[in-house]
This record gives sequence, structure tokens and C-alpha cells, in this order.
Amino acid sequence: MLTHDPDQAVDPIRRRMLRVASAVMATAPMSAITMSTVASRDSSPSFGPLRRIDAGDLNVAYVEVGSADGHPVILLHGWPYDIHSYADVASALAAKGFRVIVPYLRGFGATSFKSASMVRNAQQAVLAADVVALMNALRIEKAVLGGFDWGARAANCVAALWPDRCRGLVSVSGYLIGNRESGRRPLSPKAELNWWYQFYFATERGRAGYAAHRREFARLIWQLGSPAWRFDDATFDRSAAALDNADHVDIVIHNYRWRIGAASGESRYDELESRLAASPAIDVPTITLEGDANGAPHPDSTTYAKKFTAWYAHRLIKGGTGHNLPQEAPQGFVDAVVDLAGVRA
Repeated sequence: MLTHDPDQAVDPIRRRMLRVASAVMATAPMSAITMSTVASRDSSPSFGPLRRIDAGDLNVAYVEVGSADGHPVILLHGWPYDIHSYADVASALAAKGFRVIVPYLRGFGATSFKSASMVRNAQQAVLAADVVALMNALRIEKAVLGGFDWGARAANCVAALWPDRCRGLVSVSGYLIGNRESGRRPLSPKAELNWWYQFYFATERGRAGYAAHRREFARLIWQLGSPAWRFDDATFDRSAAALDNADHVDIVIHNYRWRIGAASGESRYDELESRLAASPAIDVPTITLEGDANGAPHPDSTTYAKKFTAWYAHRLIKGGTGHNLPQEAPQGFVDAVVDLAGVRA
């Protein structure tokens, strides 16, 4: 069921910044008035009211901007971030005629499970399946997918498992499909240090600590991942609100425990995970992006270039760009989407 939820503004404190960018009056149930924003002087723009739609296991909360008839673009955020990582990107793409959808991932913002009995599962295949379920619910056959962090991994998995649904892929930090068997093998001490929070989350102390201090945790991750980014409190607080989701802690803990074999997934995803464990090539047009100041663990671009077997380009975004690339360097992300839209998929 698709609904428009005018009372669920993503950032009600900044409603005065909103302006109507376009009104799309179409008969399809997914169409509605699209909103954009005027940028404030001290933080990036906000989105307008959220929409909701039942998709797979979830009732997905998302924003949509741009033309209902434009090329669809689905933008996927990471942890511990939210849809506002794409506020500038979405606005710029909407101005170019794209139809831009930015959903909250499971466990973030107003996205919720349709049943209290559903497993709070965050293995990589289920995050990809969520994207396809959302596309089906919105009647989107094919879209450019873009993501960073968790969002890039989900987009990679969709492109590998369902290439016919992917017009193109913009992936920050490249090829991020995981293999749990390799994840069990120890790295060098220096490399392991970069994943300190994964080991913390493997303990019940870590679960309790994250539940009690998730905002402090998020701020630390932002600072470590983007050491040159001078974000203000308003920018952080707007995104940190998404971590208050009732399922957030369960989703985050399961995601990181599953990666190292400390938690099981659901058997209904075993076949998909088996395919992903083989590190399949991605045969859709792709642009990978990397910031020159990414402080989060990430692979070198030379290690994954051959995993992309269709049209491919890699771009280094300079200027002190960190892990949250679309928010820190939105023009570089916009250019990648626009360029992919011109490539014959």
C-alpha cells in the first residue's frame, strides 16, 4: 500500500526551507507532488514529507523528487548515516529531469517491519532484496543504483544478482560484495584495528554500548571516516535522528555479526548468498568513486577493477573527500549518475 504521509516530515524544524519544485499530477498510484528545498547557510538541504509503501517484509519510508517520467535513480545510504547524505545529489538530479528515490534502509528512520515476528535480519542478500522489493512496489523495472557503505554493498548485490533491473551502478569504494568464509580469516593487526567496532558489536557489551550511546558512536564514525569534513551539529543531528528506529540496534548488530560468522542468516536467502559468496562479476555499466580522504576501511581500486565487466570507469574525488562522499562531494556523485544515464545498458 502506497501512502503520502504529510505529518512525517523528515526535518520539520526546517520546514521554512521547503519550496515546491514541481507538481506531478499523474494517474499512477506512485505519483505525487514532488518537493525540493532551499539550502540553508549552515547545513545541507532537507527533504520534504516522507512517503510510505509496503515492499517485501517492510513498510519503506522514502522521499521522491523530480519528474515522475524521468529516468529512475535509487540512492542508498550507509551506516551510521541516512537519506540526507543525498539531499544535494537528489536536488541536482531532479533539476536535470531524473526521478530520484531515496529510501531509509531497514532499521533506519521511519522504515519498519510489517510484522513484529519477522527476523531482524541484515545480511547482505536481504538488503539487496529490499531494493528489488521497493522497485517492484513502485513499478520501476530498471534504475540507476547509487550507494556508499551499506548502500553500495546492497547496490552491488542487486547488480550482480539481478542485472536486468540495473541500468547502471555508482558505487563508492567499488566492489563490496562480501564473502563470509574469507571474512573469518584474520587480517594483519593494523587492518584489524580499522574494524574495531565490528569486534565490539560481536559482544553483548557492544550491543548494550551501542544501544546506550548510538549518537556518540555515530559522531565518532563520521569523524573517523571523514577526517577533513567539518559538518555542523545541525547536519549531524538531522541524520542521527534516523538511528532512533526501534529496530536499529538489532539490524546493526546482526549485520556486523553476520559478516564474521557470529550470527546466522535466514535460510530463504541461502541460494542468493551462495551466489554472492562466489564473488560474481558485475556486468552492468559502472562508475566507482573514492574520496581522497576516506578514513574508513576500503579496498584499493586496483583490486576490484576487473570485477566490473561492462562499461567501467573509476574516479578519485579530491579535496579532502571522506567516506560520506555524496554529502561531502555531491557534484562528483551527480556527474557519475548523469554519465551512466547516457551509457547504453
